[in-house]
This record gives sequence, C-alpha cells and structure tokens, in this order.
Amino acid sequence: MVDLTQPTLASSVPGKEGANAPRALISVYDKTGVTAFATTLTAMGWQILSTGGTARLLRQNGLNVTDVTDVTGHPEVFDGRVKTLHPAIHAAILARGDNPDDMATLEELGYPRIDLVAVNLYPFEAIAAQDPPVSESDLIEMIDIGGPTLVRASAKSHADVLIVTNPDDYGELLETLQEANGDPNAVGMTTRQRLALTAYQRTAAYDVALANTLAHRLESLEEVAAEVLPEKLLVSGGAQQALRYGENPHQPAAFYPGNTIGEPPSGLAAAVQHGGKDLSFNNYLDLDAALRFCRSYIGSEWAEWSHCCVIIKHTNACGVAISTDQVAAWDDALASDPESAFGCVIAFNTPVTKSTAERIGNHFVECIIAPGYEDGALEILSEKKNRRMLTLAGMTSLDMQTQFRQIDGGWLAQTEGAPVINWAEVKCVTTAQADPNQVDLARFGVAVCAQVKSNCVIFIQPTDTGFATVGIGPGQTSRVEAVRIAARRAGERAKGAMMVSDAFFPFRDGIDTSHEIGITAVVQPGGSIRDQEVIEAANEHGMTMLFTGTRLFRH
Repeated sequence: MVDLTQPTLASSVPGKEGANAPRALISVYDKTGVTAFATTLTAMGWQILSTGGTARLLRQNGLNVTDVTDVTGHPEVFDGRVKTLHPAIHAAILARGDNPDDMATLEELGYPRIDLVAVNLYPFEAIAAQDPPVSESDLIEMIDIGGPTLVRASAKSHADVLIVTNPDDYGELLETLQEANGDPNAVGMTTRQRLALTAYQRTAAYDVALANTLAHRLESLEEVAAEVLPEKLLVSGGAQQALRYGENPHQPAAFYPGNTIGEPPSGLAAAVQHGGKDLSFNNYLDLDAALRFCRSYIGSEWAEWSHCCVIIKHTNACGVAISTDQVAAWDDALASDPESAFGCVIAFNTPVTKSTAERIGNHFVECIIAPGYEDGALEILSEKKNRRMLTLAGMTSLDMQTQFRQIDGGWLAQTEGAPVINWAEVKCVTTAQADPNQVDLARFGVAVCAQVKSNCVIFIQPTDTGFATVGIGPGQTSRVEAVRIAARRAGERAKGAMMVSDAFFPFRDGIDTSHEIGITAVVQPGGSIRDQEVIEAANEHGMTMLFTGTRLFRH
C-alpha cells in the first residue's frame, strides 16, 4: 500500500506528456491525505485541476495546479455555489471513450478528457446533527450541488473515469496506478466498478440524509414533519461490520450502523467492546433487547430506584429488577430464573461497581453492557475467558421513536418506546382497592411487560430495595399457558405476587389459575367483552385488579 505521508515519485506516463498527460480533477471538503495523493499523481506525470480551498492547499505544498476557472473560462460565483457546473468539465467526464462521435465532438469543442475525479461532499450530516441545531439558512448552505453532480457523472462514466469519494481509497488506487506506470487506461474494470459503487452509495446516503433532515426542518413542511410516520421510507447506514455468524453458524451476517457519514454513532453502534471474541448476530439481538429493558428505567420517575439490572436470553428477559443498590438488583434479577440465565446477556443502567463484578463472579455470561465500569470492575469481569463487556456512555431513557421491520415484500413501521400511561387515570375495578405501593409495583411491571414477547404474563414482587420479576411467561399462543409458565418459574414466590398481562383476559380461567398459585393482584389493559366476568372472578378471590387501558403486545 502506498504511504500517503511519503509520496512516491514515478516517471511520466509513456507517450502522454504535456498536453496529452492524464488529468485529475480534485475538489474535496475533507482534505485528509489529499496533498500526498495529488503529489504522487503529479510525480507520475498527471495534470491537476482544482477549485477553491483545495487548489490553495495544493499550491501551498508546491504543486502546480490549474484552476477549474481557467478551464471553463467562467469565474466561481455565488460564494462558490457554481464552480464545476460547466460543459468544459462535464463533457470531459461524460464523453464515451469508445464512441467516435463523442470523441470527435469533444475534440471539436476543445475540451481535453478528465481521467480521474476525486471529490467528497459538504458535511451536511454532521452539520444537521449539531446540538443546538444550526439555522435553516446555514443548513441549506451545506447542501452540496456540484459535488454530487461530479460524483454521479464520473460514476456513470467509470469505464473512462476513475472516481474517488473516500480518502481511504487513495493509497490503493495510487498503488494500482504505479503498477500501470501511471496510465489510467491500464486500470482494470474491477477497480473502476468498485470505486463507482462506493460513489453511488455515498450520494445515495447523502440524499437520504437530506430528505430525512429537511422533512423535519423546513418550515414549509411543518405539517409533514408533524406526522408520526414518514410518507416514504428512506434508509441508509454506515459501513458493513462483519459478524462471526448469523442466528446459526452457516449464516453469514453483518451489522450496519444506522448513522450516516458525519453523524455521531448512537445506540449499539456507539458501544465500545472490551475484550473477548467478535459479537454475533444473536449477541446484537440480545444486547438490543437488554438495552430496551434497561432504558425503560431511566428518568426522574425511577429516581428512587436508580439501579436496574436486566438478564436476557434469546431476546426475552429471564429477570428484571430495579433497586436502590446495584448488587441487590443483580441478585434479584438472577433469582427470577437462574436456570435460564446460563449463557445470558446482562444490562445495567448505571456503571458497574467492583462489588457487582465480584458478585457476578464466574456466572456464565456472554455479554455485559453498561454506561461504564468502576476501577477494578472490568479487570474482575475479564477474568472469565471470552466474556464481552461493552460500554455505552451516555445511556438515555427509552424515548418514543419510529421503528422499522422488514417483511416479505416490504417494510412495516410503528412508533415504539416505553409505555405511556397516565397512572392518575388507571382504574382499580375490584372491591379490593390498590394502595400506593401496589401502584409503584404495577408501574414497574408494566414497563417490563411492554418489552416481553406476546402473549405474555409476568409475576412481580417488591424486594427489600425495590421491585423484581419472580416469574415470566413470554410469547405464548394461550394467555393461560403464559400464566402456567410464569408460575413454574416463580414457584413459591408466586404467593402474594402481582400478575401483569400485556393484553386483556378473554376468559376468567387466567384469573382462576393465578389465584390457585397465590397471585393477589392483577394488572391488565381491560377491554374484553367479558371484562365483567373477569372482574367478578377477581372479586370472588379477593384480588386487586387494575385496568390500565393500554395494550402492550410485542411480536
């Protein structure tokens, strides 16, 4: 690979000296490596065309540069808005080298060919992501016009024009050109197609960022911005990160960060891994589920119980606990289902303490994610081979946002976040009334239930330092079967527990079954045509029942 800090000298392209020398148009916002790139091209006998700040930089480093304005015969105007938008540039790019008419026209016009274009774009994404937001006028000025036009034209003519949009590609391209004695015509089609594809992907991501950002920023589109879901789905992602494998070892898999170029990473894309082997597809799914649970307990309403611990297996929770003490949160979450927690993923919403790390000890854990780790905690956790610890700094509460899911033939979209329930309006529908402690317990349980796969039922209990699950019945086709599963997990701890359901009970059998195992309070949305039967069953058993009015299906 060519060292861009040490430009390599080479002789001129044989037979292409002077006016016949290959020409490169270099006009970049990100000037990383551009001086060495242009220096090496010059050493190989290339002529350099450039604009504005790029031209000034190259001249400051001793390079002979031709201004694009000298080629077009037209000055840059409107503060640089118009520089390269001219037939002398685009005809020299778009003329087909294997078309005699194109080449004759080009010669007649007196426009020499351009053999290479190095362009990168204004950092619209980075500017759009600034906090506080920039003004609409400043944002508009970051919309690149000439750059994408050059990129698309060059990519279309990739059989004749080398297009470079990523500074990371400078070294490999120079190496290829040096092997060809600087002759662009000797560069193979595979390289040309790869560079063109990179270019098209860049402009596609850029256009997506423009459309999505402006849909929420332009005053004229205020009504559209108020809509919860986008009219059209426009998606782009960062560079592929290969994973160990997919759901099974025979399935190739990759992770694509959701942030576009220039934007800071977020969520799992921002997590920093400490030690262990690479993450797999399943690891990412479990970490995502763990984060959803944990982030549900960040915010002022949970300040009394600031520590949350979630234990995940196959995207469902084995145990969830909130507490005034982190060690207690781990103990309580593990106690919910210690058998299923073998080979689990753990999430904490506060930095992991040394005491918690010692308490986790040798428990078989695949991954742990937290906002940070106290001194000594990482060292203790790393003693177990292949255990992966991840830091997600600045972990925030789970806000409502649009989520997408691919299905056969298209995409589904919905808003998703922590459940929004006005607890002042939650109704106690039974003779036995709920006390404030039961309402706090219900709030905890509803937040858990919202993240468990449907049909689900969970059993929860207060602890000495907070609240915890004692039995989770996830993802069943029958609600009463979910009750039975939660009961098996809870055992004796079901006695006196509260049961939370993600949907209404269509029959009283779920209430009768829960009473038999010791449940004393029920939380559910209500809304069944048999609600009265269910309420009567609860009254018969002396149970407390709350109706939240909000269903919490998660498929």
